Amino acid sequence: MRGSRPGGAAPACLARSSSSGFHAMICPATAINPSRIGLPSVRASRRRPFRSGDRATRGICYASQAVELLPALCPEIVVRDARLEDCWEVADTHCGSFFPGYKFPLDLVLRIDRYIALLSGFTVPPGCMRTCLVAVNSNSVNNTFDVECGDAGDAHFQKYALSRGSIAGILTVDTVADYLPRRGHLKQRRTGIAYIANVAVRKEERRKGIAKMLVQEAEARARSWGCRSMALHCDVNNIAALRLYKNQGFKCIRVPEGARWPEPKIVEGVRYSFMMKLVPKT
Repeated sequence: MRGSRPGGAAPACLARSSSSGFHAMICPATAINPSRIGLPSVRASRRRPFRSGDRATRGICYASQAVELLPALCPEIVVRDARLEDCWEVADTHCGSFFPGYKFPLDLVLRIDRYIALLSGFTVPPGCMRTCLVAVNSNSVNNTFDVECGDAGDAHFQKYALSRGSIAGILTVDTVADYLPRRGHLKQRRTGIAYIANVAVRKEERRKGIAKMLVQEAEARARSWGCRSMALHCDVNNIAALRLYKNQGFKCIRVPEGARWPEPKIVEGVRYSFMMKLVPKT
């Protein structure tokens, strides 16, 4: 899931469609704050305790009581490594976030291309690490279906399990350093730096802090790999993504004038901020 074209990866900004404020993957990322709901009855109950004999309060169900009757507004989210059965949903989340304008049949071709790439596995240089993290709704972790390929009587008959409706967000983190400036006159690959890309959250799952959870898990992976710092590219116009990364400790790094540092090229004309942070030891 890496590159600068439909077959590649996107910057670390949260993916932003035409109708949302989110752009990422080696593309930019976005943070959304939950909306606030006013509950005057809660304040009223604090000012004056409920008395069963009080006519003014008879028949009123206060918010503290109603909460026990309603399901949680945000399901439990689990962040883990992507599995084989997640590949289609990961490809769909990536393409829907970064290429929302693609229409049939191009959108289907793009999803199949990403799906096949995921099934093929990540190819990384010796000594490098790369993983795709997924945020999963815990109430949907077993929501899978099987796809059977070939004749059941054939020795090459295979059955694939695919998840459905469980992936809320995705993120790729690696130490390949494809989008980091090379070191010295020999243009050596930089080491000890984890790079975040392909950060995307499904539209219906946004404003729940999922992108933040993905970034925090990516930091934990970087620490376990022995990385000293983390880096990413973020669309300069993706204010929500910039805010998210700055809140997580990333700082914008000024690119020297005339320097030709590599950066994603998902859409022509988009400018990116190069951001980095030190990885805390604990």
